[in-house]
Amino acid sequence: MQVKIEDVARQAAVSTATVSRVLSGKPYVSDELRTRVMDAVRELNYRPSRVARSLRVQRSSILGLIVSDIQNPFFTSVVRAVEDTAYRHKHSVFLCNTDEDAEKETMYIELMIAERVAGVIISPTSSHNEAYERLVEAGVPVVAIDRRVTNVQIDSVVVDNVDASRNLVTHLIEQGHVRVGAVIGTTIHSTGEERLRGYLEALYTHGLSVRPELIRIGMPKIAMGHAMTGELLELADPPTAIFTGNNLLTIGALRAIHERGLRIPDDVALAAFDEMDWMFFVKPALTVVAQPTYDLGRTAVELLLQRMGQTDQPCQEVVLTPTLLIRESSMRRVAAVTA
Repeated sequence: MQVKIEDVARQAAVSTATVSRVLSGKPYVSDELRTRVMDAVRELNYRPSRVARSLRVQRSSILGLIVSDIQNPFFTSVVRAVEDTAYRHKHSVFLCNTDEDAEKETMYIELMIAERVAGVIISPTSSHNEAYERLVEAGVPVVAIDRRVTNVQIDSVVVDNVDASRNLVTHLIEQGHVRVGAVIGTTIHSTGEERLRGYLEALYTHGLSVRPELIRIGMPKIAMGHAMTGELLELADPPTAIFTGNNLLTIGALRAIHERGLRIPDDVALAAFDEMDWMFFVKPALTVVAQPTYDLGRTAVELLLQRMGQTDQPCQEVVLTPTLLIRESSMRRVAAVTA
């Protein structure tokens, strides 16, 4: 017996209008109601029948794109590449933003399944979410972008975070810094875990001790970068250089440094992961690892189109190489850097 929207509404003790708003991703629905509806959808295995969209030709032209933070300029650039490439292949893009919220991500994944999109490109909120498995089980081709997932075999496009971070921190060490602080995004994402690993490997390679007090890990947001950098700078023996793990953390770090009247690189050197347009206005110029963001988005669409045409092929992982750009913010300006 086919489950209807009325059944979901009855199970969740809400109106059919509320169920419709939740499934279409519309705002002004409380988190509590949204959770009840999505729980009912999963329990009843509800799959909407959309008569107006029932033609396969209509469905097959839509690609889903789920990003973790659309306010992050990195993802803005990726979205542009995905849209450009999809358009060239006569596909349109359905964009969703999770705000690094796993529950919101699950809601959008269920929506993608319900809408029967041709395929999904996703920047995961974590390395493991059962909703990723449901996408695959529903027969939806999937490509993970920027971050890996561990609980299901899918195609992915990432950058070599470990090598890039190791090179960036090695550069700081070669400038004479032995107290290098790290402000890194949460390690529930593969990007945060890998960038932390690169930082640690650089220390080990150069015989430097790992000092836990110099490492700060948190959500990759401006406010968190500001708070964590402030903590490092307030230490009795603060770092002489700081490595930031993404562009939003870098903005927060810059604010914390400037609030204290410190000079870059004289008082504290700074090297960052991500190159963004706004960085060209920062003085001194920032040393960065520049990610091939456009290539990430383009390659993800190309992989997805391949997967849509050859569903039985082995999964692929494409690893792109970022570029280290050394500029003034990390260059040694004093005669010696103290331990």
